[in-house]
Amino acid sequence: MNLVAWGLWFHIWLGLLTLWAGSLVIFWSYIGKANPMVHRSCQWWGRNLLRIAHIPVQVEGLEHLSPGQAYVFAANHRSNFDIFALISVLPGRFVWVAKKSLFGIPVLGQALTRMGSISVDRENLRSAVQSLDRATAMVKGGVSMIIFPEGTRSASRELLPFKKGVFVMALKAGQPIVPVSISGTRFIQPRETIRVRPGPVKVVISPPIATTSQRKEDLMEAVRQAIDAHYDPDFPYGPGNPEL
Repeated sequence: MNLVAWGLWFHIWLGLLTLWAGSLVIFWSYIGKANPMVHRSCQWWGRNLLRIAHIPVQVEGLEHLSPGQAYVFAANHRSNFDIFALISVLPGRFVWVAKKSLFGIPVLGQALTRMGSISVDRENLRSAVQSLDRATAMVKGGVSMIIFPEGTRSASRELLPFKKGVFVMALKAGQPIVPVSISGTRFIQPRETIRVRPGPVKVVISPPIATTSQRKEDLMEAVRQAIDAHYDPDFPYGPGNPEL
């Protein structure tokens, strides 16, 4: 099966599993957003999508995380498969800071809302600031958050410049920020294509970085260095990687 056909097959499963898992998230959230079944339904979704696509995930650094502690997870972003990988390996309850358009997708958008995820309108600065204020309040309240500080999926080998807003949120929230390096996903499904190439993903969780008594610029640089230290743009093929 070629990569386009494989991608079409995967997206059929993506739609079916999103419908099922999203419905479960919505159902369990009415019992309570902190209900562990909400998180388990999300993990089931991510892990089964990876299994269907033949994407094994190796994770390092889980020992750096303390049970019950809220974190702001900051990860590089190259593919939608970053999302599936993070959902599959990160422990505890967490929500997302995500672009507004995702919340308009039937079932998925409702599930994101019921989980407590934060919609950000990139075209409306005032609205975006209000969204980050809501995210700050949630993290202060003990809920972990996942952010992509590059702001969008990138096709480049190097990290994009980081957006400042999410670091302002992390500083206000006062919870540790955890750099997460994801390697391999840029070969699986690059941006703006339905092609899917089976292959491994490596997720490296760096030690948490305290946000107290930090300048925004210093925090951004510390997180960037930690992500970059464990991000391998050529994983798993090496310098002679296949064409994207």
